[in-house]
Amino acid sequence: MRVVIAGGGTGGHLFPGLAVAREFKRRDAMTEVLFVGSELGIESRIVPHEGFALETLPIKGIKGRGMRGLIQALFGIPVSLFRSLRVIRRFRPECIIGVGGYASGPFLLAGKIRGIRCAIMEQNLRPGLTNRILSRLVDRIFATYEGSLAYFPQFKVITTGNPVRWRTLPQVQQQETFTLLVFGGSAGAHRINLCVVEALERLKDLGPRLRVVHQTGEADLSSIKPAYDSLPFKAEIFAFIQRMDHAYAEADLVVCRAGATTIAELTAFGKPAILVPYPYAAYDHQRWNAQALQEWGAAEMILDRDLSGEKLAATIRALYLDRERLKSMGEAARKLGRPEAAERIVDECYALLSSTRQGDKRP
Repeated sequence: MRVVIAGGGTGGHLFPGLAVAREFKRRDAMTEVLFVGSELGIESRIVPHEGFALETLPIKGIKGRGMRGLIQALFGIPVSLFRSLRVIRRFRPECIIGVGGYASGPFLLAGKIRGIRCAIMEQNLRPGLTNRILSRLVDRIFATYEGSLAYFPQFKVITTGNPVRWRTLPQVQQQETFTLLVFGGSAGAHRINLCVVEALERLKDLGPRLRVVHQTGEADLSSIKPAYDSLPFKAEIFAFIQRMDHAYAEADLVVCRAGATTIAELTAFGKPAILVPYPYAAYDHQRWNAQALQEWGAAEMILDRDLSGEKLAATIRALYLDRERLKSMGEAARKLGRPEAAERIVDECYALLSSTRQGDKRP
């Protein structure tokens, strides 16, 4: 089988696609998987590292780019469409799965022009404009939440959950220290970075009993890393954590944003968290994600406007001192998880292709 995973730009789009790609390869090592993304997206460095082939399109975002940037972005759409058609002619995919991001739109459109079976994955409860448009063209829609049915043609929707990158977490050596994992998405979160350092200043009395693993993003690494020099904790600071599965496995508590992929990973592996939803996410979906976990007792939520070093320190300390509550939060998170999402999506792709081969052209 030959499969294209189209889209990316951010980890929230790319990582679920990687999970599906790995599941295809697990089922059949002879499956050929090609990723198609944008030239500036995170996929340009992550996909080759993961051992998959990558083609890039000259597609860029339109919003907030000024007149010159707008003209360049609009010019990139037809160019990306023609390049997509060339890639399809050369690779001859049997199935295309769009994961969101700028490259997803033109490539799926090219796929439908060539009569290829196509699907999209929707990570959020409320889909963005691109996926709403594509939903009219594609054959299947793999949704994370039942609530997404209201936004799509219902006969195409299959609720699978959001795929996670690993089937299980690795076995790690038990740490004597309490491990706090901090990250703000693949590019980091400046506000979380600053407030975590402020919070740790207020937690110095925990000393060597606390270990911190902190993904800052490339932009903040040079300013945040020296701030740990005056703190008495064991600390590991990275621009980007390549082996995030190890980081999750060692974590006793996570401080992070509330993107769809992060939520899927926290719940799949039962990790208690302090969630700080990104306030400018489309349709405010991160706040809805965080609020749902808080209501289920799986996380604490601090809104970005309320975040401070003092408040974060108090929340971390309270959870550090209440291990039974931490345990119950982890158990509540695990009950919400759908670690089988990638398997379900691959099952449905095989079924979709099987119906095509048998002459069933219905959606």
